[in-house]
Amino acid sequence: MAKFTLNYRVPYADCTVGNHIYYARYLELLEKARGEFFRELGETFTQWQAQDAIFPVIEVRLRYKAPARYDDLLACQLWISRAESVRLNFAYRIANQAGTTILEGETFHVCTGLDEKPKRLPETLSSLLAPYREDQKEP
Repeated sequence: MAKFTLNYRVPYADCTVGNHIYYARYLELLEKARGEFFRELGETFTQWQAQDAIFPVIEVRLRYKAPARYDDLLACQLWISRAESVRLNFAYRIANQAGTTILEGETFHVCTGLDEKPKRLPETLSSLLAPYREDQKEP
């Protein structure tokens, strides 16, 4: 299974007075990783939107393991934990430059049209996601 990695240097603006990333900033980092992942697949979120496919978040689970601090270089790994019917779920692991796990998480999405009614994942997208799928059965 392939994993996508986004490298991210922690800016001072993301940190609290205690010099660790404010907990809600991780959601922004996961969003950046998803956006860059889609870009790497060849079509951005706005290109899918133009094809009447959007992927709203319906649930988030995060497990904070260690603090990330100003100027840390983080590697945010992303892979697909589920892609079937109308569901598209991502799994994440963020680690610092020493390899320490900072955060593990998942975001759960549903594919909808611009009318916000659920619809099947586009076949083209399902094919592009296949190498990153954790739930693929080995032949």
